Amino acid sequence: MKTPAEMWYRLYNLLLVLCFPIVLLTLLLKKRCRAGLWQRMGWVPPPGCAPHETALWVHAVSLGEVLTIVPFLTALHRRHPRVRIIVSTVTETGREAVEQRLAGVATHCFFPLDYPWIVRRFLQSMNPVGFVVVETELWPNVLRAVSQRGIPAIIVNGRLSSRSFSRFQWIRPFMRHVLSTVSLGLLQSSRDRRRFVELGASPDRMHGTGNMKCDHVMNGVSEPSVTRSALGISEDEMLIVAGSTHHPEEAVLLQSYRTMARSLPKVILLLAPRHVERSDVLTQTIQQFGFPVVRRSRLLKNASPVETSVGPRVILLDTRGELAQAYGLAVLAFVGGTLAPIGGHNLLEPAAWGKPVSFGPYTDHCQEIAELLIETGGGVRVRNEEEVTGTFMKGIQDRDWVSHAGRKARKVVDDNRGVVEKNLNMMEAIINFRPRPRRPERE
Repeated sequence: MKTPAEMWYRLYNLLLVLCFPIVLLTLLLKKRCRAGLWQRMGWVPPPGCAPHETALWVHAVSLGEVLTIVPFLTALHRRHPRVRIIVSTVTETGREAVEQRLAGVATHCFFPLDYPWIVRRFLQSMNPVGFVVVETELWPNVLRAVSQRGIPAIIVNGRLSSRSFSRFQWIRPFMRHVLSTVSLGLLQSSRDRRRFVELGASPDRMHGTGNMKCDHVMNGVSEPSVTRSALGISEDEMLIVAGSTHHPEEAVLLQSYRTMARSLPKVILLLAPRHVERSDVLTQTIQQFGFPVVRRSRLLKNASPVETSVGPRVILLDTRGELAQAYGLAVLAFVGGTLAPIGGHNLLEPAAWGKPVSFGPYTDHCQEIAELLIETGGGVRVRNEEEVTGTFMKGIQDRDWVSHAGRKARKVVDDNRGVVEKNLNMMEAIINFRPRPRRPERE
């Protein structure tokens, strides 16, 4: 007689098999998914390790997760320089980040599809001593296969959004079995710990250690590598940076900026869309609001010094990897995905530069940090165009408030640092960084 756990996994795998044609078609039709297709399908193995080598498998789904894990893996590499760190991602931007930000520290591969035979082949080739998941990538067959091989599975910087938590509650009996395969959960907040436990995770294994982004954002915070002259901004102009924006919140920001520009022509708006592939469409939207558009990608192609433009305009940051530095040039910042029902992006990046942080009501992905910023006076929640305009105007006209709120925002980051060290110590307590004996592959 099959156990309840086996029945759940049978049902899950049956659904996976039924969905396989759709999965394959999606991978083939989406250009960004074609890269690494054979590796995702298990036909090209991930980087293997020689019998005398030790491998650690880390999964960071995309760019944001890779950036979060950089200080953690860099510190791990210093402690264990002989351990081969293999970072899997789902996206191409994640791959680029691994190869650029973790060069000499980690090797990249694409994450395997969660089919038992693919996962088995993947693990057989890599033979890791541990499996580390960044944030919330709970793939049942991967976690089950790792557990069956006696490989510790660790969630690092883990979180559960309200949306994910609500969905998982519908399959709570299955999630209890999935979470039983997790050896250690190092979670962003007490709220996340409570949610994991409610879904069936062992309370003894779940720990609210804090958000590692507090350690990550402090890297390189001295002088912005993106300069005012490189963006064509004069010394007497003031910059507002709106980062990681989505549709339709850009229209709200542009309308607020249009209201401001009538009386404050020295204020410049920099828009950094979350998805840079939207830049052409966003250029048209900006022009419809009557503003000239200065695209960062075109400035980079121009080898001659950038001439300073005159008057209100929008700088479109249509490049990757420069937003965190651009915040350093701002008077104050707005972080997107918060006026649109996305859940919010990294509030800590502008806070690390000592900038007042404004954001909308949708902050489920960063709720604890949002609350800390509001409580300390380093952040402002804006709910509509009128409140956005009011906050931006206050930032431009009240420099004492900007200075005070900026210090409070920076203090939130400083007070929550040290999570990387804490997580490393807890992880080292359960992973034996010695080569694992290889076991024969079961067909």
